[in-house]
Amino acid sequence: MTPREVEDLLRALAPQVLGILVRRHGAFSACEDAVQEALLAAATQWPERGVPDNPRAWLLTVAGRRLTDEWRSERARRDREVAVALREPAYATVAPPADESPSTGDDSLTLFFLCCHPALPRSAQLALTLRAVGGLSTAQIAQAFLVPEPTMSQRIRRAKQRVEAAGARFVMPSPAERDERLRTVLHVLYLIFNEGYTASSGADLHRAELTGEAIRLTRQLHRALPDDGEVAGLLALMLLTDAHRAARTGPGGELVPLAEQDRSRWDRAAIAEGVALVTEALTWSPPGPYQLQAAIAAVHAEAPAAERTDWPQIVALYRVLAAVSPNPMVTLNRAAAVAMVDGPRAGLALLAPLDADERIAGHHRLAAVRAHLLELAGERAAAREAYLLAARRTTSLPERRYLEARAARLAGTDEFR
Repeated sequence: MTPREVEDLLRALAPQVLGILVRRHGAFSACEDAVQEALLAAATQWPERGVPDNPRAWLLTVAGRRLTDEWRSERARRDREVAVALREPAYATVAPPADESPSTGDDSLTLFFLCCHPALPRSAQLALTLRAVGGLSTAQIAQAFLVPEPTMSQRIRRAKQRVEAAGARFVMPSPAERDERLRTVLHVLYLIFNEGYTASSGADLHRAELTGEAIRLTRQLHRALPDDGEVAGLLALMLLTDAHRAARTGPGGELVPLAEQDRSRWDRAAIAEGVALVTEALTWSPPGPYQLQAAIAAVHAEAPAAERTDWPQIVALYRVLAAVSPNPMVTLNRAAAVAMVDGPRAGLALLAPLDADERIAGHHRLAAVRAHLLELAGERAAAREAYLLAARRTTSLPERRYLEARAARLAGTDEFR
């Protein structure tokens, strides 16, 4: 088995092993640390010595020994049974069956809800989900979000402390709470994907490790909740969006906008899967924000050329999305679509109220969309100023270079190239 195959196997096994340990012992933080140590040992040993016949049992054994060693060294308890009896943890402590074959999907789903506990800030939910459910190391997560490893380590440690301080239980939430928490889980996965697809800062436009992990985790969630239309919609949206990845950058890493992409480089298998997912979900599930966004992405994906895009259908879908989930980013994207149907002035009119919305007024994408519409309207000077404003506001180097290049073109120079 190659190192990459070992890594994929460990990521799949991580939430299973953690779920078993937490249900057996409670102490989420200690169990998660022990699993991480077991994963590190496996990543070091398995490529050389071979994968054990029962890799999950191997990880359980190693992690269990690490837990025991830790508890003994701290002299906190004499043995595991006494610890469970005395600590009265907030978690459920029912042991798994003797054959150690609990439902993998249920454990993973419970971990999703635990990592997205409402007591945690969003940044902590992101990090804890990637570590506990995704099986990523602290170093990998820190690298993905461009922060020092000690900073990320502290963020994860505080997150685990908050989860335990909040009295979180390793059980599925009640039906009423589950629906609310599921929306948080989906949003966390959506944020992870977006950070990977268009990195918020740094020299690279993409971080494939984040988009790949977001898709993998969302697939896992979809397997656990196949009857949830929004879960299917989010998976479809990710697949349809990520299908463009190979065509989004040129030879030098420069950003290539959707209208100028070589569509022969799009991933047709991912598009077919995404279209099938959202089409089926919309037949039986009330349309939610992720399904509607996926439907819009499907219209773009199915157009054989940019000029043959069905813009009236996209505008209609954005109208529904604005009613279902009104927010400034929806208005921004709707304005760009309306401009393709009713002209740039109509799009600019929709943008005007966003200048007073503090959620987006200072965002580089508002300035970038306005610049594009001003350019379409023939206002070259105003468009150039808006492109430069957007370039100053973004922290993504590829986006900044693209925006500066657009401004330079309008000025009749290539000073930024």
